[in-house]
Amino acid sequence: MADGHYTDGIAAGRLKGEDYQRNFADLHPPLDAHEAAVEADRCYFCYDAPCMTACPTSIDIPLFIRQIATGNPLGSAKTIFDQNILGGMCARVCPTETLCEEACVREAAEGKPVQIGRLQRYATDTAMAAGRQFHERAEATGRTVAVVGAGPAGLACAHRLALHGHSVTIYEARDKSGGLNEYGIAAYKTPGGFAQAEVDYVRAVGGISIEHGRALGKNLSLGELVGDHDAVFLGMGLAGVNALNAEGEDAEGVENAVDYIAGLRQAEDLSGLPVGRRVVVIGGGMTAIDAAIQARLLGAEEVTICYRRGREQMNASAFEQELAASKGVTIRHWLQPKRVLAENGRVRGIELEYTALSNGRLTGTGETLTLKADQVFKAIGQSFMAGVLNGNSASVALEGGRIRVDGEGRTSMSKVWAGGDCIAGGDDLTVSAVAQGRDAAESINRALMG
Repeated sequence: MADGHYTDGIAAGRLKGEDYQRNFADLHPPLDAHEAAVEADRCYFCYDAPCMTACPTSIDIPLFIRQIATGNPLGSAKTIFDQNILGGMCARVCPTETLCEEACVREAAEGKPVQIGRLQRYATDTAMAAGRQFHERAEATGRTVAVVGAGPAGLACAHRLALHGHSVTIYEARDKSGGLNEYGIAAYKTPGGFAQAEVDYVRAVGGISIEHGRALGKNLSLGELVGDHDAVFLGMGLAGVNALNAEGEDAEGVENAVDYIAGLRQAEDLSGLPVGRRVVVIGGGMTAIDAAIQARLLGAEEVTICYRRGREQMNASAFEQELAASKGVTIRHWLQPKRVLAENGRVRGIELEYTALSNGRLTGTGETLTLKADQVFKAIGQSFMAGVLNGNSASVALEGGRIRVDGEGRTSMSKVWAGGDCIAGGDDLTVSAVAQGRDAAESINRALMG
């Protein structure tokens, strides 16, 4: 192990230089042309294909796979991009094991589905590498639309609106576009700057401008946008991080997993990122899994995920849980945080309480467990910051702490639509955000054009 600068168990440079490159290499290497053809040949090309029904963006999966099988990857890419302009990213990060591939007939018959995600990546990568665009922008309508957030929902909405000839301005709070795709996805799932390449591909259609450093509630107001544009789409995601509600959680070494992952994604030198020897992650979703695995890949010796319910209730898929285990992460269930243990203000451990179901409700048993830890990550969900609506929250109705929308993405406020993680009922999936942004754009277009 390389020498590092050690401070109370948290240090950078725990590994040799080449170890970082190997650890953060592409999780699923791309298929070559021969591998793609062989895999495509496994598809039954089902009529009324269950895989297509399981796809939130309703991509014609049998068609795009048949096009690969017949040596037409560009035609395949068009089939994908017609429904999902962020098909390249979704091919990398979609939980296909619980969506299209779980519904695959071969999964039911033999437990080995067609690798739909990797085939989708093969087609979309082929088209993007060739710089092929399949959509031509319509004649300019003179209408302008503001899109808040350059994440999956905002980009999908902007692209579809631009196709219809509208001029779109995306207002993005961060320095880079991409949202969750740029800042929130594990680095080993999207290496090589793919998120930015995809943003460039989306914008190549024309009619889309992006202003960075513009955030609702800071230097932008919803009222201003409604007054200056013919329509507004809200796709700013979730900015709040839920608290542990545990004593001592303000100790140094307790961090938001979301922020840590974002810092890792933007780091030019992974060897400069500090990580604890013993890391505890609180949560049971994809963020918890991503934080835990990447802590291990950075050189943490012991990484434990603690989740308050059982394995079956974890939001992270069985595949992701198994991936974490394969990287040396320990997952413990039926535990909730009670107290962060600290010395001189720095984390030294965490006390957890065992939980159980009583009459259908989760309760603490009173029995506790203490784990040593140099670093504790909070990954127990994010919340929508309604205050950013700048005094217009009375007009934009909320439901369950997020924006309420109808079946077309309309909010309760005239001229305002919303989609992605910020809306009520969202499932926090990139592919669902893309579908919501795309469909809201169609609704906006109908409203603008009459």
